[in-house]
Amino acid sequence: MDHITVDNEIYLEKIRLSDAGLVFETIRRDRKYLRTWLPFVDQTRKLQDTILYIESILSETEKDKNEVYTIWYQEEFAGLVGYKEIDRINHKTEIGYWLAEKMQGKGIMTRTVNKLIDFGFRNLDMNRIQIRVATGNHKSAAIPARLGLFMEGVERCGEFHTDRYYDLQVFSMLKNEWVESLTRI
Repeated sequence: MDHITVDNEIYLEKIRLSDAGLVFETIRRDRKYLRTWLPFVDQTRKLQDTILYIESILSETEKDKNEVYTIWYQEEFAGLVGYKEIDRINHKTEIGYWLAEKMQGKGIMTRTVNKLIDFGFRNLDMNRIQIRVATGNHKSAAIPARLGLFMEGVERCGEFHTDRYYDLQVFSMLKNEWVESLTRI
């Protein structure tokens, strides 16, 4: 899917190579803010780094494993979100995301992730969707908690960046849990 409408303020567009400048400029502008929790920020030093990232996820070998979208809030670029490491055999995936600093506190990511969970179960035939969040990243961890994902445990030293390893909280939802949550609405 190239376009996903989240609600009347937010929509997603499948990432394109032409988005590289906008994505890179946002990372450059918000580098100090983003680098606290995102390991790729320190490796994103020039526009070419972002171009190479986008080319890699759009390549023939990767395009079936990753679906990355630009997030647009009131027609302004807000960040990236996507399915990581899609496993079509076992019907599972992970959702990853980041948001520009000025877009924080508007409910953008909660609404966006909720839509991707719904889309993943309805349209991608997923049975399990997970989100991994560095321990201590309370804002990010609030999103899966708010959406009813189950906190399974901690992946010890699951991610390295800056100068140390971070433990990752692993949140998940199964399709039957999602279906059950819809009947409660």
